Amino acid sequence: MLLGYNHNIPYKGDVFHIQTEDSGVKNPHVITLLYRDGVILCSKKTSYADILKIEQLEAVVEDLMKEQHKDMLRRLKSGEFDARAFPDKSKPEPVTELKEEAVISEPPVTPAVPPQEPDTSIDLLFQEPVTDGKAAPAQQKAPEPKKEQSGSLDDAILNFFGASK
Repeated sequence: MLLGYNHNIPYKGDVFHIQTEDSGVKNPHVITLLYRDGVILCSKKTSYADILKIEQLEAVVEDLMKEQHKDMLRRLKSGEFDARAFPDKSKPEPVTELKEEAVISEPPVTPAVPPQEPDTSIDLLFQEPVTDGKAAPAQQKAPEPKKEQSGSLDDAILNFFGASK
């Protein structure tokens, strides 16, 4: 089992957290979670059960983890999760009309949206890491978010993994 990746990403005035983990060869999948304020906005789970017997499995899984982690970062920065992350900003404003010197406010028209089934494609088990038989502290202080720097998204991603151009 490989160590995972955790990054706090500043985006549109908020800090989002991306976490990618390997579940090990007994449960061969890589899972990436995107959080905002402790709420999971998106998850992606990729199985690697079909490649367990290849040479250099650890290096291949590490590359899979990096790519999946970067993909979630790209999806966040592209605005894919904006409607879910910032629901108040996507609500329509009420329409106001003037008729014969009187102000009439009509209620906003709410489109009929079919109820969505909960995503059951992922089975999560949250555990705290254990070292020397003692449970790790429940809360660790999150590092201060870094200021966004100018440059390409790919440069930022490479910097997260310590591989600058």
